[in-house]
Amino acid sequence: MATADASGGDACAKVNAHRFEWHPAARLVGADGAVAEGPGHLAQAVIAERPAVTALQTALAASAAEIAFRIGAPGEAPAQGPVPMFETLTSGSSGAPRRIRRSHASWIAGFRVNAGLFGIGPAARVGVPGSLTQSLSLHAALEALHLGAEAHLLDGLRPDRQTAALRARGVTVLYATPAQLRLLLEAESAPLPAVAHVICGGSKLDPATAAGLAALFPAARVTEFYGAAETSFITLTDESTPEGSVGLPYPGVEIEVSAGAVRVRSPYLAEGYAAPVSGGAEWHDGWVSVGEIGRMAGGYLFLSGRAGRMVTVADRNVFPEEIETFLLTLPGVTRAAVLPRPDGLRGHVIDAVVAGGEAEAILRACRDRLGPLVAPRRVHRVADWPLLPSGKTDLAALARVVG
Repeated sequence: MATADASGGDACAKVNAHRFEWHPAARLVGADGAVAEGPGHLAQAVIAERPAVTALQTALAASAAEIAFRIGAPGEAPAQGPVPMFETLTSGSSGAPRRIRRSHASWIAGFRVNAGLFGIGPAARVGVPGSLTQSLSLHAALEALHLGAEAHLLDGLRPDRQTAALRARGVTVLYATPAQLRLLLEAESAPLPAVAHVICGGSKLDPATAAGLAALFPAARVTEFYGAAETSFITLTDESTPEGSVGLPYPGVEIEVSAGAVRVRSPYLAEGYAAPVSGGAEWHDGWVSVGEIGRMAGGYLFLSGRAGRMVTVADRNVFPEEIETFLLTLPGVTRAAVLPRPDGLRGHVIDAVVAGGEAEAILRACRDRLGPLVAPRRVHRVADWPLLPSGKTDLAALARVVG
C-alpha cells in the first residue's frame, strides 16, 4: 500500500473547511470579461449550467443557505445531509452521466493541498475552459473562489477566443482536459508566458500534445493527475515519473492493489451515487474502487485499464487503454481508441480508430509491439472525432461512425 501526506499553505489557515464560500479577495470573470460582484441572492437546489457565472453564483448562494445543490442534470433536488452536500456528474464515458453525492469538505480538503502545490490564492488567475457540469471544471472554479483567486469561466468561447482571453487576462493557472488542451493548441501558436501551472486530468496526455504544451506555455509546469469524479485526485505526475505510470499518490491518498484491483482511501472521496447504478464505483469500509486494474512499483501507480473494458484475445487478457496509449505515441496520431469485435476463433479481435497517422505504418508498429494476435486487424481514420461534454472520447458514437 502506498500513501502520501496531506499538506496545505499558511494562506489556507482561515479558509472554511466545511462549506464553500466566496473569499473576500475572490473575483469571478465570465467568458465576456464581465466581473461578477459576488455570490447570488437566489439559492436553488437544481441549477442550469448556463450562464456559467450565474450558475456559480447560485451554487454559492445555495451553499450559504445550507441547501444541497447540483449544476446540470434536471430532475429531483439533491438530498440534504448532516453536513453541507452537493452533487457532481460523471463524464458518461461508459453510459449516461451519473449523479455523485459529495460533502463540501471532500473537495475543500483538496483545495487546501492545491493552494500549496500550485499557488492558488489571491494572486492567482485560474482559467476554466470547460462546462461546470464537468467535475474538473466545477472543482477548479469553486477552488479559485474559495481560496481568493480569480476564476475565469471560458466555456462557450471558441478555442481561439479562449486563448485570446488567457493572454489578455494574464491567466496563471489552467485546469483542462487533454481534449481541451488539443483544441487550444490547434487554435494558437504564439506562446502564453503568464501561465505558470497547467493541471491536466480526465484522460491520458499524449506525447504530441505534451510537446505542444511546452511550446505554448513555455513557463508552465504541466502536472497530470489521475482521478475520478467519485474519488477526486488519486495520483500526480512530475518530471521523474516513469514512463507508463500515472504518478505518485496525491497528498493524503492511500492506494492499495490486491489481485490487480486498485482501491483508494482519502479525505477526498465522494459519499456515493445519488441513485442506484450498475457497473459503477464500489465503496467498502472507507475504500473506493472505480474498477481499475493496475500495480504499484517503486511507489508509483501503473494502470492497465478498466476491468469493464477488458476483453480476451486468443486467451490473453487485453486492456484497450494500453493499446490506446501506445497508439498515441506513433507519428501523427493525435487521438486513438480501440474497439474490440467478437470473434468465434479468438474471442475478440481489435480494431483501432485514430485521428492522424498513416494506417499501414500504424498496423506495422502494432504488430511489432503487440504481436500478430493482439495487434489491431484494421485501422479506421476518423477526422471528426466524437467527444462527450467532458472532452473524453464518445466510444458509442465512434463505433457508429466506423460501423
